[in-house]
Amino acid sequence: MRSPVVLLASVLLGMPQFVGTPVAWAQSAVGGSGQQVQVNIPPAAGGHEAGPAADDAKALAEKLQNPIGDLISVPFQNNTNFNVGPHAGTQDILNIQPVIPIHLNQDWTLITRTIVPLVWSPSFQPAESVPFGLSATTVTAFLAPSRPVNGWLWGAGPIVQIPTATNKSLGSNVWGAGPAGVVVRMASPWVYGVLVNNVFSFGGTGGASGTRYNVTTINPFVNYNFNGGWFIGTVPIITANWDAGGQKWTLPIGAQGGKLIKIGGKLPVNLVLGAYYNALRPRFGATWQLRTQVALIF
Repeated sequence: MRSPVVLLASVLLGMPQFVGTPVAWAQSAVGGSGQQVQVNIPPAAGGHEAGPAADDAKALAEKLQNPIGDLISVPFQNNTNFNVGPHAGTQDILNIQPVIPIHLNQDWTLITRTIVPLVWSPSFQPAESVPFGLSATTVTAFLAPSRPVNGWLWGAGPIVQIPTATNKSLGSNVWGAGPAGVVVRMASPWVYGVLVNNVFSFGGTGGASGTRYNVTTINPFVNYNFNGGWFIGTVPIITANWDAGGQKWTLPIGAQGGKLIKIGGKLPVNLVLGAYYNALRPRFGATWQLRTQVALIF
């Protein structure tokens, strides 16, 4: 049986051959945002449209690329990292990232974004390592105005890191928290912006194998959308580990592409395939990353 990554890649490789793209959020989707949510989709302005179905797919794809959009979605983002560790092995991280908007009133919305990482790791010997486990979980809550101003949206709130790591090689056992913010511009066919957060540990120990952490994440995103739900863009997840020795930054450069489809003509599903090269990286950090994502939209 082929793996989900291979199956998704085989679907997306049937796309037109444009340069690939990844999303965040780290916002996939920065890219990216139970009960059903009714989506009122306005007609697209300007340009030749292929019809109502094409308009619907394009508008929904744009809305999903907004990390604080009014959509319930569950992205499954898989990041395959190459040349990791002292033996240049392959690491695989599957992020389960439910996004749930909560309407406080007609003017304000609270958007919760959770990331639960499942990690398959190569050997880090002589350091301790495990082949599989759960890493730390993060939960972000953005308070955002319900209506954009000239296409601009913003959100701000706390991010909390929960010590769910099943082994010390997969993450700290110390709680942490910090500020998070996002700015988005919706200017069809473009969707672009940046999501930023910084997580500080509540105490912990120092040193190479310590549990203290101070990590900044910067997740810029730029997407261009075509008729029929096709899109291309770039969504690098830039990080700075301030407590690490040596190189603190990881700077990916790359692109991704994808398509929004409907299963059975009803359930919207967003498919993404992308690749990134880490121009800056810490010692034993990955040189390349292959990103695949399947996002269910409700």
